[in-house]
Amino acid sequence: MTDEEILQSEKVVAMRAGGEILGELLKDLRSYVQPGMTGKEVDAWVRSEIGRRGAEVAYDRLEEKFPGAICISVNDEIVHGVPTDYVFEVSDKVSFDLDILYRGYYTDAGFTMLVGGTGSPAVKQMIQTTERALRAGIDQVRAGAKTGDIGYAVEKVLRKGKLGVLENYVGHGIGKEMHTKPDVPNYGRRGHGYTLKAGETICIEPMACLGKPANYVDRESGWTVKLRDGSIGCYCEHTILVLNEGCEVLTRAWWE
Repeated sequence: MTDEEILQSEKVVAMRAGGEILGELLKDLRSYVQPGMTGKEVDAWVRSEIGRRGAEVAYDRLEEKFPGAICISVNDEIVHGVPTDYVFEVSDKVSFDLDILYRGYYTDAGFTMLVGGTGSPAVKQMIQTTERALRAGIDQVRAGAKTGDIGYAVEKVLRKGKLGVLENYVGHGIGKEMHTKPDVPNYGRRGHGYTLKAGETICIEPMACLGKPANYVDRESGWTVKLRDGSIGCYCEHTILVLNEGCEVLTRAWWE
């Protein structure tokens, strides 16, 4: 298929619209979050906004239902954080990971921020470096590229920034299902891995930390992934459409 035909397909029309909704919602979320709020309050706002914008809460569709509409990971929590009554404080690091369902297709994206817009210079640098790593991975996406090309580009930026690189959580394909093949690791060798095809949609989601990347799932929540050494973790993500000539970031609004 030509890129013009891909862009006119039912899947891409729906995912472009869903990606715009998701990206704009995350952009608004960044402005909405303030010190003194709790994770549960933010979760309730997100759930309301998803419905108001005509989409569905994707996490409600999971076989093992997630206890929230959005993943909220604070400080030493890296990903899949369950919304809680913890009150956000100035300089807390918070990562938000959100999937929505729109017209039968999923989109997935997220970002990390400092509450109140201020905090440790090291954490600020980690967030900036992780976003650069995401951009470096996106720059590799085109039909014929390998997932190893993406992983290599992401890892190179993270390691140059002297960050720990999580290897047990990876990006993925997405579409009619929330997670599909191929896996899209945040590490790899150029020229190796799955060969991307025009019309496919994937998620790239670098995860990094200031300390060692060893992690575990908190037993109490059954979901929240925490760093074993208690250091601060970071995550960001976009849903990307693979084209013959490059790619299109479907959820781009949150970092525009």
